[in-house]
Amino acid sequence: MVPHSRGAAGRKDGGVQGPLAAQTKGLSTAEADRRLAAWGRNEVVPPRPPSVPRRIGRQLIDPLIVVLLAAMAVTVLLRDGTDTIVIGLVIVLNTTVGVIQEIRADHAVAALQRLGAPTARVVRDGTSRRVPAGEVVPGDLVVLAGGDVVPADLRLEHADRLGLDEAALTGESVPVPRGAGEEALAGTVVVGGTARGIVTATGSASALGRIATLVAGQPRRRTPLQRRLVGLGRALGVACVALSAVVLVVGLVSGQPPVEMVLTAVSLTVAAVPESLPAVVTIALALGAHRMARRAAIVRQLPAVETLGSVTLLATDKTGTLTTGIMTCDRVVLPDAVLGVSGPGWAPNGTVTTVDGWRSPEHTGRLARDLVLCNDAELIAPPAADGDWTPIGDPMEAALITAAGRLGAAAAATRGRYPRVAEIGFETATRRMITAHRTPDGGYLLVGKGAPEVMLAAGDPLNDRADRLTGTGYRVLAISDAYCAELPDESEWPSRLTPCGLVGLTDPVRPGMPELLRRFHHAGITVAMVTGDHPGTAHAVARRVGIAADAVHARTVPQAKMDLIAGWQADGQVVAMTGDGVNDAPALRRADIGVAMGRDGTEVARQAADLVLADDELATVAVAIEEGRRIYANIRRFLRYALAGGLAEILVMLAGPMLGLAIPLLPAQILWINMLTHGLPGVALGAEPADRSLLDAPPRPPGEAILGAGLAQRVAVTGGLIAALALVAGAGAAAMGRPWQTLLFLVLGFAQLGVALAVRARPPAGGAHRALYAAVASSALLQLAAVAVPALRELLGTSPVSVAELVACLAIGAVPGVAVAVAECWRRRARTAVGG
Repeated sequence: MVPHSRGAAGRKDGGVQGPLAAQTKGLSTAEADRRLAAWGRNEVVPPRPPSVPRRIGRQLIDPLIVVLLAAMAVTVLLRDGTDTIVIGLVIVLNTTVGVIQEIRADHAVAALQRLGAPTARVVRDGTSRRVPAGEVVPGDLVVLAGGDVVPADLRLEHADRLGLDEAALTGESVPVPRGAGEEALAGTVVVGGTARGIVTATGSASALGRIATLVAGQPRRRTPLQRRLVGLGRALGVACVALSAVVLVVGLVSGQPPVEMVLTAVSLTVAAVPESLPAVVTIALALGAHRMARRAAIVRQLPAVETLGSVTLLATDKTGTLTTGIMTCDRVVLPDAVLGVSGPGWAPNGTVTTVDGWRSPEHTGRLARDLVLCNDAELIAPPAADGDWTPIGDPMEAALITAAGRLGAAAAATRGRYPRVAEIGFETATRRMITAHRTPDGGYLLVGKGAPEVMLAAGDPLNDRADRLTGTGYRVLAISDAYCAELPDESEWPSRLTPCGLVGLTDPVRPGMPELLRRFHHAGITVAMVTGDHPGTAHAVARRVGIAADAVHARTVPQAKMDLIAGWQADGQVVAMTGDGVNDAPALRRADIGVAMGRDGTEVARQAADLVLADDELATVAVAIEEGRRIYANIRRFLRYALAGGLAEILVMLAGPMLGLAIPLLPAQILWINMLTHGLPGVALGAEPADRSLLDAPPRPPGEAILGAGLAQRVAVTGGLIAALALVAGAGAAAMGRPWQTLLFLVLGFAQLGVALAVRARPPAGGAHRALYAAVASSALLQLAAVAVPALRELLGTSPVSVAELVACLAIGAVPGVAVAVAECWRRRARTAVGG
């Protein structure tokens, strides 16, 4: 036995040596000691997380937050308390969400530590003892039995019918047999048999530790929306400051007071920049997350809500996502027939149909009996009539017991009639299991099951059937038996056996999966399968659900999954990745949007993901994608509305003096319109119901700007129309000696509110716009109050107007909204005509 020491992880010249050298380079002595001590305890060692103040500092240097801080500084100078409070709250909310996002990401690595076995049985100096898993070191001899979690990577010295559930690490849908000389990896679970093995790797050097290192090394990527908004914020900031400077120069040249023009220019900058955009985005994301939670999609990272709407490629695992994750025996091949077997869950009752040939009761009963006898699994009946049956033992053997029950063989009665007297357990080398049973007449029955190439002779016609089943994705076992008057020597058992049939086991495709994948395809989303399972099984499932062969990636290890995702991202794809196992955690972190299974998935996968599916249904991803597209559409809807209004105000201020309107709007009037239009109506637009055609169109190209696809042109046209009508109203009123500035002020406000109604979503039947209608009505009443309430007239510098003038302002202000509504209707009809 290797001595009980760590040797390589010692110190020399004050530095850490061995596997931790790279991780401790450049660290303080205290931090290096912390990691070395943890390594000695067989712990996965993540970097020490940054302090909360440092996390906050990183959030505050985000370009979008910097723009908000600058806007808040301006509102403080202008003593605009309302906007100052609103912008401050948005900064606090965004920073808090960002810090929580970082902290939760760190939990993915911490969860890996909790996954390890709490204790392990080791043999040291000839004595067997239980020790904490963290104290296992290379060279220890570890003893494994059913139900144990493998505490470290082992090289097996002895194995007796050992079966390991490696699903969490590799994605394999069935337990894997392991024999002497093979590896048992940390984090896998013993489902049957016993074994002893020497520890070869622990901590960060183990299979589990290597995955932890991959998870820790994957930084969060900016979402498509975050990247687009940062670029938009910079562009708008520069443009609005430049145009406001032009307004300042024009006013000064025309002889206006410098102080008043400076205040006007600053007010115009604040009004033109949609500073409520972050609030709209945050509220839209929060509402979207709430709606998704009600439909079993739990959002862990708020920006991920919108990212879902940008997804162009969905990488999904196989077991438990495309399939049920429950091994099922649904094909039985007899000498004279092929049977289909079905039923609910593990219940040993269901339906048997004849797929081919003619079924004889004799052959059926014989095979069903053998499935029960050469089997170590059990089924536990539910305590209540409407409960579920529970398997105990190897899931594959439990599936055979279930099939036997559906074929008519009750397990307890059959085993009571044919008690087992001897057995040859399953071994990797022989790939078969044989049991011996006493028969009611005093003879002996030998029953065997195993790989067809082992159990069947070369010329047996069942070989062709086995090949066909394997080609369609089944795991095939051949069943054989033999009656003996006396129990022969074990060495003779295999030669005595005679084939009696085949069984095909599969992990069934989830109901409705092909239709769901067609829905993804219709929405322009490519679906790829990324699994650690066998290539043959993976391609068979892909054919059944409708995934193209070149989109299937089987036998993928964690690093390979990350490389695939990185390659897709380099090609410009926005990648969503689903997964449930430890092996999926690095890929979930690397993807633009990681989606974990919440019911049957591992805690590691949930901690690494952005979205958790409470119902483990891939269909919920489609719901989430629709919600993400809805949010993005609403943000663009708000931008069209808000930027058109801001552009109109700048154009009015630039062109007004040329028409003899010296200062078209006072600073207070600019800010008043800004508050009314960017406040409640803006938030309401962010909460609009989903457009009925969201999943009928492909996702937006990842590189497309947020004002792309013609939105910038529509903003320019709408803003120009609003400005032109406001200037016409102001110039006409000035020519008639009426309070032109007040009338221009009213038209400008009413026109923007009309556009808000025009750009609303077109939801399916039953959708409503109550929030938007209420917001627009409230803002319109406040706009009227600005000229009707004496205190507001004094504050804003407005004048009373007649009823006729008010009606005229409402009529002129309605024109831009009507024009936008007509244009939108025409655009929708044109899209429908092209699509049809």
